[in-house]
Amino acid sequence: MTPEQPEASSPAARRKAFAARARSGRIVVKIGSGVITDDKGRLDLRVVRRLADDIAPLAGVRRWPFVVSSGAIAVGTSILGLASRPKTMPGLQAAAAVGQSKLVEAWSAAFRKYEIPVAQILLTHADVADRGRFLNARRTLGELVDRKAIAVINENDTVSTEEIAFGDNDQLAAEVANMVDAEILVLMSVAPGLLDAHGQRVPVVEAADPALDALIQPTKSKNGTGGMTTKLKSARAAAERGAMVAIIEGKRPGALAAVLAGEDIGTLLVPGEAKPKLKSRAAWIGYSLRARGTLVVDAGAKVALCERNKSLLPSGVVDALGAFEAGDPVEIRADGEDAPFARGLSRYGAEPLRQIRGLPSSAIREKLGFTTGDAVVHKDDLVVL
Repeated sequence: MTPEQPEASSPAARRKAFAARARSGRIVVKIGSGVITDDKGRLDLRVVRRLADDIAPLAGVRRWPFVVSSGAIAVGTSILGLASRPKTMPGLQAAAAVGQSKLVEAWSAAFRKYEIPVAQILLTHADVADRGRFLNARRTLGELVDRKAIAVINENDTVSTEEIAFGDNDQLAAEVANMVDAEILVLMSVAPGLLDAHGQRVPVVEAADPALDALIQPTKSKNGTGGMTTKLKSARAAAERGAMVAIIEGKRPGALAAVLAGEDIGTLLVPGEAKPKLKSRAAWIGYSLRARGTLVVDAGAKVALCERNKSLLPSGVVDALGAFEAGDPVEIRADGEDAPFARGLSRYGAEPLRQIRGLPSSAIREKLGFTTGDAVVHKDDLVVL
């Protein structure tokens, strides 16, 4: 092996692969509040302009950027003269309403010298959870690419409630990466990347590596809501779709261009080499939808789902927890285990399931007086995590 021909799984080879994807794929760039605001929450226009200078060259024939920009609430809080970020939902919504217009105005001005129009896209989790609205948002984003406009995307904080909110833009960025089938997701933070137990930057790692959870430190950004916990969660969701993810220090000049060129900065999180890429709908089921209940299954059912790609039958169901209805998303965990191993869409509600659990599929109609199929969760509506 020579330096010109590095091992395929080496850090150098993975950064080279990252750079190759960045030259010919769709790129989602998520910018945290702490990156584009100062310590008082005021929008730092110099940083916005510098980032636009870095992002504009990504708009080309073979690739296209999408911007997920935080900062509306922080900017609105500053404009309204509030001492700190509001703690009530109406207060957050009011701050977002004031700040969002300033945020998109700043991005529009920054891209104007490149003659690139900016489109404002505001989404809630409800927009993503509804399959029709998800696909409509995808079509809109695709049309903006055709029209050579850059989408600046943010959570619609002015109408979001706890039930329909993403909670942070890291998760939104992962959803956008799924929508547009992005090859690259860059999460710009106030931190230089993931740090190990000795405070040293982790250069390259597989996103699914369970050892990463122990490295998470509390966020240092007073204006942000995510921190490394949500970045790691979002990176894992994007990696399941086959995207490569980088966490970089957003305030560092030239950081975006450097990481996209394959330079050793930030932390690169890559998909597992042996794990197949999830299709868009499977990623939507596994990572976009919020479970309404839990199915507890026996050991045999877990093996059938995980190793044999089978549907979940009522004979393998031990219990149905929650008050979900037919068609709702549910988590699936094995009896005696705490963590779910799969997610899916249940074809029966919780109450009917409690009546048919443990029974063969042939007994469903006799027990319930109706049937919506032999499977509780069909394999086409199921994702093993």
